[in-house]
Amino acid sequence: MARKEAGSQIFNVAIVGQQGRLAYEALIFAASLRHCSPDFKGRLIVAEPQPGVMWDNNPTIKNGEIRAALEDLGAEIVPFENNFFGQQYPYGNKIEMLKVLPKDEPFVFFDTDTLITGDLTSVPFDFDRPTASLRREGTWPVPQVYGPGYTGLWKSLYDKFDLDFDSSLDLSQPDEYWRRYLYFNAGFFFFRCPREFGAKFLHYALAIRDNPPVELCAQSFDPWLDQIALPLTIHALGGGRDTLPEGYLDGEVSCHYRFLPLLYARENDRVVEVLETVTAPNKLKKVLKGSNAIKRMIYQGRGHKVRALFDQDHLPRKEQMIRNKIKKNGFWIR
Repeated sequence: MARKEAGSQIFNVAIVGQQGRLAYEALIFAASLRHCSPDFKGRLIVAEPQPGVMWDNNPTIKNGEIRAALEDLGAEIVPFENNFFGQQYPYGNKIEMLKVLPKDEPFVFFDTDTLITGDLTSVPFDFDRPTASLRREGTWPVPQVYGPGYTGLWKSLYDKFDLDFDSSLDLSQPDEYWRRYLYFNAGFFFFRCPREFGAKFLHYALAIRDNPPVELCAQSFDPWLDQIALPLTIHALGGGRDTLPEGYLDGEVSCHYRFLPLLYARENDRVVEVLETVTAPNKLKKVLKGSNAIKRMIYQGRGHKVRALFDQDHLPRKEQMIRNKIKKNGFWIR
């Protein structure tokens, strides 16, 4: 069994890094991991897409200072090729990069716009039973007036891949309510072997994209394709929604903030403290100031102006409402 007492497990952490915003986010992620989880003994792998026919421009991290800073923090920049996704669907990076991670070694993937805020080695991962982030909204599918409902839409996918649909349901939730169906945010996921997970994830994603069930004819797969294939992958590999205790990831140990204005608007004081602590050293500050968003939000104090617009204990119910208020006040930047 891959599950061991928390703190004794050795596993790798993987993120995607490429030219632009993700390169700076990767640097902040690495700094937060080293600061908040000094006992982490696995490899920190920054998977980097390579130029090719799937990209209009070179996606590699061309900023030498960022590369050097990542390596100073113990990160390994590992190249991978895009054979199926790329410029047209960059979310596919998290699927295609799994093929270059060490085979048969447990891994945790995080979206690059994540902050580690606690001891990652304290998380009681069960690497035989994968799961992913439950910090999500019901973004997909969108049932149509004269089409199938949630049950018909999701069941068509389980049937396509010969998976047991009924065992995926959360029967504590009402029929035709989105939370009844297995659905994750792809901000993190983990398993005992990245190659095994990646092969199935890729198979399902391509089959959905290229030959979807007829029931999905009115559904959009962009940008949701990874989050449609992910629950099928997790279910097929013996995982589910309840294989990781609450309160660790998307809790005390990690924060998927997505954009800095959203971090300042809605996250707790600990998250803000970690962000500003790990970005404070002059050596990193010189590099991070190359990002206009980071310079304005963190170093010029715009983030605290955003924070003052909201009561973090009584936030708007929908993320879009938070975004709209930030934009209305002229503070949105990405």
